Amino acid sequence: MRERRAAIGLDADVPVILSDGEVYDAGLDRFLLDLPLHGVRSRHSLRAYAYDIAVWLRFLAEARGVTVWAAGRDDVLAYHRARRRDDAAFRISARSWNRAVAALDKLYRWGEEQGLIAAAPFARRVVWRRAAGGGRGCIASTNTAYERGAGHADIRHLSLEAFRIFRDVGLRGLGPDGQERPGARDRNGARNALFAELLLVTGLRLEEASRLMAFEILDLDTPGSEARQRWLRLPGPLTKGGRGRSVLIPDRLLAQIADYAAVERRRAAAAFAARGGWRAIDRPIIAMAPTAAGRLTLVGGGGVAVETLTPDERGRVVFCDAAGAPVEPAALWLTEVGQPVKPNSWEAIFARASRRCAEAGHPMQVHPHRLRHSFAVHMLAMLIERRLHDAAAPTGAMEGYRRLLGDPLQQVQRLLGHASLTTTYHYLDHVATQADTLDTAVDELMARLPAMWPR
Repeated sequence: MRERRAAIGLDADVPVILSDGEVYDAGLDRFLLDLPLHGVRSRHSLRAYAYDIAVWLRFLAEARGVTVWAAGRDDVLAYHRARRRDDAAFRISARSWNRAVAALDKLYRWGEEQGLIAAAPFARRVVWRRAAGGGRGCIASTNTAYERGAGHADIRHLSLEAFRIFRDVGLRGLGPDGQERPGARDRNGARNALFAELLLVTGLRLEEASRLMAFEILDLDTPGSEARQRWLRLPGPLTKGGRGRSVLIPDRLLAQIADYAAVERRRAAAAFAARGGWRAIDRPIIAMAPTAAGRLTLVGGGGVAVETLTPDERGRVVFCDAAGAPVEPAALWLTEVGQPVKPNSWEAIFARASRRCAEAGHPMQVHPHRLRHSFAVHMLAMLIERRLHDAAAPTGAMEGYRRLLGDPLQQVQRLLGHASLTTTYHYLDHVATQADTLDTAVDELMARLPAMWPR
């Protein structure tokens, strides 16, 4: 599988599946190119679809001797035996299997629509789906290859104390007591710790946080007024599913980011200008600083609205001076030589910090998405605790339950950008680890119960 193709624009992010150095199948390649039209738009999702299909193709070629459009029901059954009933070392989880079925189901349904096959190799069954909110349900069909009870992804979060250790010991290179260790401090530790705090207090995904532009953060209302946090609007192309959303950033964190931009980032931007760093960026988008309306005027003519830029394009924007000379990347997070820090670089930074914590006697595996989980669990726990007091108002039973759980769940859903409240609901299982919240809940509920026997 080749993860980038020789194409311009968004098609460059669509993977290519090869066989002996050539495109495996023209029809399959058209399917991959059509995926963004069917709701699969992010680079990570495109890669996941291509990977699952590539594994299926290899199995068909090596174990069954057939090609993609010649596969039948027996091939699906053999694939299930190989992937779900083989030795433990080669067996995948039910969740991974269902993910692969989703990709293959979309592929073969597309193949039927295009007339490439007479019938898909999967069996289907008719089900009745209840509509959300009590509306009319509908008859739908589902792929019988899906395994029930696969569950959801394991949600691993950090306690706030564990995060402090990860931030100070892992990212900043300090000792467990918070004091500097000679020769151990990470020269980019302040930047890395600030990025980790941004993930923890906003719930941003890795790509969302790493592809922020400096002016989007620095041009928010000046910290210090009556409000304690600011809303940051994330445009659709930057978010999963293209839905867009707004997140809250505390004033304290904004002030720290402003300090980073004034010192460390400014020094990195100067190195970028001195070295002609724009030449190291693939297909740089050179533009004047954005207008108040959020539009970039491109050098050489034309313009583009910032809200339409993809994450990859955001990392390629370089601002120029009045003479049109490229001088500074638009990205907020920069390396020491001024290049935008890419998402996979943050993954490496977090892995190195995790190893440093383990060496200091605090074993932990922290990746950027784990901080998003941590935000969700802690925020949900705190919102539920605050709602406990509101639940005492005289209301009906269902309204009281909505006040107690519905509002916090919906608030966290909006902040995380989940399409379904069901996804957010999974975090409730982990609120039970917040002992203070559970103790408070039990005490409050017992206090509000009518006495069974008069005293």
